[in-house]
Amino acid sequence: MSLATLQQVLTPCLTDGTAVAGLVVLGWEDAVAYVHAAEALQRPVILQAGPGCRAHTPLPVMGAMFRTLAEAASVPVVAHLDHGEDAAVCQMAIDCGFTSVMYDGSALPLAENITRTAEIVSFAHRQGVSVEAELGYVGYHGGAHSLGTDPAEVALFVRETGVDALAVSVGNSHLMIRPDATVDLARVQAIQAAAPNLPLVLHGGSGIMAARRHQLARETTICKFNIGTELRMAFGAALRSAMAQDPNRFDRIQLLRETIDPVSAAARTVIKSLSGI
Repeated sequence: MSLATLQQVLTPCLTDGTAVAGLVVLGWEDAVAYVHAAEALQRPVILQAGPGCRAHTPLPVMGAMFRTLAEAASVPVVAHLDHGEDAAVCQMAIDCGFTSVMYDGSALPLAENITRTAEIVSFAHRQGVSVEAELGYVGYHGGAHSLGTDPAEVALFVRETGVDALAVSVGNSHLMIRPDATVDLARVQAIQAAAPNLPLVLHGGSGIMAARRHQLARETTICKFNIGTELRMAFGAALRSAMAQDPNRFDRIQLLRETIDPVSAAARTVIKSLSGI
């Protein structure tokens, strides 16, 4: 069984110049593709169930899916809840077999974010589950604007919460379809100095050029990059290609099966950019 926690796969990245891909799952086919990619490169992978996924597929189904894939995998697989809204959702994910939860209190005042995050860390750690939190606010391309992480708040947040990983806002944004985000390296370095032994996380990794991702993994304590948009684009292109081959095809299993190899190839590209392979 290769089921792992976030803490287990990220800790080595603090010193080995690599990062782990947190890949956004929307269904069975992309989850399979991601595990195949990780196995091909012998790298760990984080399967992530975000709010959009959870609105479509219940958490118990996602948990069973992730654990089934992990148990058969030859590499460590983390079953991760992304952007958990509250303690109840985080506990539900743990009950469903997730090994890692991200509580997102980034829109709250600092004191409230600390209090709620610390509560979740307390019960998650008692159950052997890792916790990621967010400080600052990572916005959305074409939507809510980001609020950069204040390095002066980092040490307090980490000390008071005991989180295993911290998502930060340093020029990254969710849902970017082109890799033209400008990462504020000085801010990253200041955050790192405030919490030198804590894995940092960048959401919105699709907006960051592959070469820049590689540099950040090699030179900083950014140990996890969340990638969703570029893989969804690969899935969409593969599905359109499968359907265009014959407009009379209607078997969804046949059509969706043909997305696995192209999405796996895209995931391998992502994983390589984080590991120097």
